[in-house]
Amino acid sequence: MSKLFNKARLIGLAVAALIFVVDQYIKSLMLGPLALREKGTIELIPFFDLTWAQNFGVSLGMFEATSPEMRWGLVAVTALIAFIVFIWMMREKAFGDILGLSMILGGALGNIRDRFNLGYVVDYADLHIGTFRPFLIFNLADAAITIGVLIILARAFFLRDKDDNEPAVETATET
Repeated sequence: MSKLFNKARLIGLAVAALIFVVDQYIKSLMLGPLALREKGTIELIPFFDLTWAQNFGVSLGMFEATSPEMRWGLVAVTALIAFIVFIWMMREKAFGDILGLSMILGGALGNIRDRFNLGYVVDYADLHIGTFRPFLIFNLADAAITIGVLIILARAFFLRDKDDNEPAVETATET
């Protein structure tokens, strides 16, 4: 097996593909058999409903695309970001980082496909406590991206890449 496609990276690619496929399948259920667009809301349990939402922006609805040019601009920018995440994942050595990046990649691809095909991202997951909604309506791709980012941040903040036995590099020089 080549160095580029080691076991960890292949698992990462499989995780990204799985997230993409499951995300698109769930969204097809929302658009098709469940007819969520027409129903608006399907109450499931006291704190979680399926609620139709079209997200024309990116994260948290920011940078909303109000014209075809802006839509395709968002597709291009998010595709570029997904490509950068892919390159980063293929260069990464630590499995934890690869896993986080694969979640971001799979989710990003799912949302990019929505925006490319529909002009918006299909959101449906509505977590709430009574009328209090701690999150905007989201989808599986959004959840995967968020969890992936949290994994990357946690690993960056709490894990050290350097071995504690390595000697410290001196910052001062003698003159």
